[in-house]
Amino acid sequence: MPYPSPPRTPSGPRRRTLLASAAGAALLAGCTTGADSGGTGPSATVRARARAAEDSRALLARYDAVLAAFPGLTPRLHPLRTEVAAHLAAFTQGTTPTATASGSASPAPAASSSPSPVPATEKDALASLAAAERTLADRRARELLDVPGEPARLLASVAAAGAAHAYLLTTGGTK
Repeated sequence: MPYPSPPRTPSGPRRRTLLASAAGAALLAGCTTGADSGGTGPSATVRARARAAEDSRALLARYDAVLAAFPGLTPRLHPLRTEVAAHLAAFTQGTTPTATASGSASPAPAASSSPSPVPATEKDALASLAAAERTLADRRARELLDVPGEPARLLASVAAAGAAHAYLLTTGGTK
């Protein structure tokens, strides 16, 4: 009686092994290449932080302009302004002196031109601040998709705070 032939074992790797290897290679390639891994320009994270810091600087100048025009709003706006200043500090924390210097050099003109004229009434000034907060929160929510990990969490947190500020400015509530 002849012995049955052994089951045919393919020579080389199995299909599952190849698929798993290809998926792993794609993940590794995604982790090691891209805008943040090299090149001559600043990374997407650095650009996003610089842009967010610039936006916070302009928003802070806007708060200052409204507070200067309407000192009676200080109890209501001071807590929100303090948070915007904290956001600016968070975005500039850990940046290189060169990045801070270049970031500080350009905001001065932007800060003087960025805050549009303060509206004539307190109600309109609050509405203007709320619109600025809402616009900035929406932009940051879109931009957080382009940065990894911790910078994305920071942008998400600050975007949420901006949305809360817009709500508080439109409803008459304070913190």
